[in-house]
Amino acid sequence: MLATYLIGLREGLEATLVVSILIAFLVKSDRKDRLVQVWAGVGLAVALSVFFGWLLSYTSTTLLQKYEHRELFEAVTSILAVVFVTWMIFWMRKAARSIAGELRGKLQDALAVGSISVALMAFLAVVREGLETSLIFYSAVQGASDNSRPLYALLAGIASAVAIGYLMYATAVRINLSVFFTWTGALLILVAAGILKYGVHDFQEANVLPGLNTLAYDISGVLDPSAWYTALLTGMFNITPTASVLESIAWAAYGIPVLVLFLRPSRKKPAGEKPVATTSEPTPASAPQQ
Repeated sequence: MLATYLIGLREGLEATLVVSILIAFLVKSDRKDRLVQVWAGVGLAVALSVFFGWLLSYTSTTLLQKYEHRELFEAVTSILAVVFVTWMIFWMRKAARSIAGELRGKLQDALAVGSISVALMAFLAVVREGLETSLIFYSAVQGASDNSRPLYALLAGIASAVAIGYLMYATAVRINLSVFFTWTGALLILVAAGILKYGVHDFQEANVLPGLNTLAYDISGVLDPSAWYTALLTGMFNITPTASVLESIAWAAYGIPVLVLFLRPSRKKPAGEKPVATTSEPTPASAPQQ
């Protein structure tokens, strides 16, 4: 539940910031008549994301009848989820300074074309976050005996993100988004490492990779399956009482170097170089500073 709450919070806040940038620009430009198109695009993006999540679940539980096929499907989606998580956190780190200006520029162009372009621009700005959320959530809850609680946690994370975004937009509340995205990014890397480990396990279950019964460790005598800390480690980072050699190698080979690269301090700008301009609007739409 903690992992899916984090996914909902992180992805939800990114989408909320995007929407707030668009709304703030329209309000400041006295183009409130176009807010309807923005919300239409956002609504369509949310609907498509929900449908995509349902399609993933339906494919795994209904369309794929053979056990090996289901395991292979889950393995592939796990790998894709890891790719998207990695790309997302590094992209956000790099593009944070310029995202607000880019969105305002695209919206300005869309306004000149027409209402459909405004709705399409809002849709494209939000749908990526929604599709990523559905894919990562599906991969994160594989193997869970009850998916309802992780789903509630995901929705709670999204609701928290919307509430934070609203408070930042409508009030004087300010959050250090640089710190927020750094900490959540680091945690998501560990979550992604667990998803990758689960994907390798599924490949072994599908007989694509060998070594399913070649264990790297067995701490089942230490980790009580019914204990809360076992559930936390398993649900958050996929630290299980037993793991094969390939699973353990995959977890470490991804998690350690990617975490080091992500937490490595950004290269300082040369002396005399002007800082990248950020939005002058006193709204939460300001991009997080790295």
